[in-house]
Amino acid sequence: MKIVIIHGQSHKGSTYHIARNLAEKIGGDIQEFFLPKDFDEFCIGCTTCFVKGEEQCPHQAKLQPITEALDMADVIILASPVYVFHVTGAMKALLDHYGYRWMAHRPEEKMFKKQGVCISTAAGAGTKSTNQDMAHSLFNWGVPRIYKLGFAVAATSYDGISPKKKQAIEKKTEKIANKIKKASQKRINPNLKLRGMFAIMRMVQIHGWNPKDMDYWNEKGWTKDKRPWR
Repeated sequence: MKIVIIHGQSHKGSTYHIARNLAEKIGGDIQEFFLPKDFDEFCIGCTTCFVKGEEQCPHQAKLQPITEALDMADVIILASPVYVFHVTGAMKALLDHYGYRWMAHRPEEKMFKKQGVCISTAAGAGTKSTNQDMAHSLFNWGVPRIYKLGFAVAATSYDGISPKKKQAIEKKTEKIANKIKKASQKRINPNLKLRGMFAIMRMVQIHGWNPKDMDYWNEKGWTKDKRPWR
C-alpha cells in the first residue's frame, strides 16, 4: 500500500508523530511532505488553472511532486495542528492550489478509489473545525472514504502528552489503521453523499459555463453513462 502524508507544518510535534504512527500501523511505502518547506507558495487567484489548465499555474513546477504523490497513493493523510480553530496557513495555501480538482471543475478520477485521513491536534479545542477544513478538499476531490482523528493533547509537544492520552491515541490509530487495511482488500465505492454531489456537478457540466471543465467531463464520458468509480 502507498501512503502519502502532507504535514501542515515543518516541525515534528504531536501532529507529526500521530500521523506517522498511523501510517506505520497501516504499513507500506510512506512518502512525506512538510509545509511550507516542500511547498511555500500562495495561490494568487489568477484563475489560470480553471480557465486555461492546471499545467499553466505559475507554481506548477513546485506543486508537481506533491500532485504526483497524491495520485499514486492509496491512502492520503492530511495532518495539521490547530491554528485558531483551522488548518495552518501553509496547509490552506496548498489546498487552495487544488481548487481546479474539485468536483465542480475537473476531479481526478484516481481519487474516487482512495482513502483519506484528516488528523489534527490542539492543546484544547478546535480539532473538529480543523479536520473539516481538510475533509472538504478530500470529499470534493472525490475521495470516497474519509476518516477524522482529532486529539486535544493538553500539551505543546509530543513528549508532554500524558501516558493516558498517548494510550488513547494508540488505541484510536490502531482502530483506524485496521479499518483502512480491511477496506483496501476490496473495491472502495462512493457513498450516497458523494454520488449525489457527483450527479449535481454532472448536471452543471452538461449545461456548464467553463469550456475547459465541460470538455474534460465530456472526454471522460461522465456526462453520459461512465463514472470514475467504475
